[in-house]
Amino acid sequence: MAKFKKLFTSESVTEGHPDKVADQISDAVLDAIMAQDPNGRVAVETFVITGQVHIAGEISTTCYVDIPRLVRQTLRDIGYTRAKFGFDADTCGISVSVDEQSQDIAMGVDKSLEVKEGEITAKDEIEALGAGDQGMMFGFACRETKELMPLPIVLAHRLTRTVAAARKNHIIEYLRPDGKAQVTVEYDGYKPVRVDAIVVSAQHADGYPVDVIRENIISHVIDTAIDGHLRDNDTRIFVNPTGRFVIGGPLGDAGLTGRKIIADTYGGMARHGGGAFSGKDPTKVDRSGAYAARYVAKNIVASGLADRCELQVAYAIGVAKPVSIFVECFGTNRIEEDRIAELVSAHFDLRPGAIIHKLSLRRPIYRQVAAYGHFGRPDLDLPWEKTDMALVLREAAGIKIDEEKFPLPVFT
Repeated sequence: MAKFKKLFTSESVTEGHPDKVADQISDAVLDAIMAQDPNGRVAVETFVITGQVHIAGEISTTCYVDIPRLVRQTLRDIGYTRAKFGFDADTCGISVSVDEQSQDIAMGVDKSLEVKEGEITAKDEIEALGAGDQGMMFGFACRETKELMPLPIVLAHRLTRTVAAARKNHIIEYLRPDGKAQVTVEYDGYKPVRVDAIVVSAQHADGYPVDVIRENIISHVIDTAIDGHLRDNDTRIFVNPTGRFVIGGPLGDAGLTGRKIIADTYGGMARHGGGAFSGKDPTKVDRSGAYAARYVAKNIVASGLADRCELQVAYAIGVAKPVSIFVECFGTNRIEEDRIAELVSAHFDLRPGAIIHKLSLRRPIYRQVAAYGHFGRPDLDLPWEKTDMALVLREAAGIKIDEEKFPLPVFT
């Protein structure tokens, strides 16, 4: 009997995809407020459709932000500057419906249950803040790539970034902002061995035959983004498989904040709590808790305690301390998972205020991750991607690890 191949697929989309347009607008608003009022509370959703942008949500801030101007600038940066591209930053209609954050939510965030019940006396924000909502967040890391991310999502993001670069640098003149990519990787156990299939769909100007588009995408995008040793003669390549992708962006499909949470995270390789990131200030644990969970999981893998690690953290609204912490290493751990969980509790403060302080989250750093993934971004200096706790965990575990096989990553 022939051996059944174990295949896993992840998807990424370009910054011009309608859902990513919405994410970037939401985070552009957040960044503008964080730049002037680091303590501002923001929960903004964006909806885009043919010729229209609708922004709604809750904002409590001491500053003024010209939201329509931010919307138009974000659309220009993405590349939607002409109606024939599917959207025009200068002529689209913009509506804004924003209210203040609910006082019922605010009183739980401003003063945690622990403070209210007298368990602690709040001396600063670290001790005072309660979680901005209930929910569970997941973080993940593995040794498949130097980013400690799953290979399929790393390659998918690399493809979409290369498509965007080919458009912006006029390498392929006829490309338009919308696009997506998908990569299927064959695994032997947890080890990736080859790329089985590549799918790239790129929006383009009218009048270009699919064979020309295919040739250009393969030579300027796929050959650039995916190393030849990962592909073989059996790797299947699909470029614009429908044969035409002229109508794109919000003209072709509606876009909404928070609809690409799998592309934002681990490409489906890890579980997801369901909460989106974009448009939310760091008091919302959907965002800060997920960033902290990635930071912890990455340091566990970087330390050599496990080759794969998934961490779940759960919160109750208005309560600072997590209600649960769960560690899963999929049989790759070198000490007991219970012991790893104890090390997490001992060396990582996962209260919302402590996360915000440790990762310096009250800054305008969010729009840059609203496209091409929030994790595994070597092009950005993201605090939750640092491995500065790896040596601490290794020493606290009290075990000897082969330094050649499991070296500590270099970090600054």
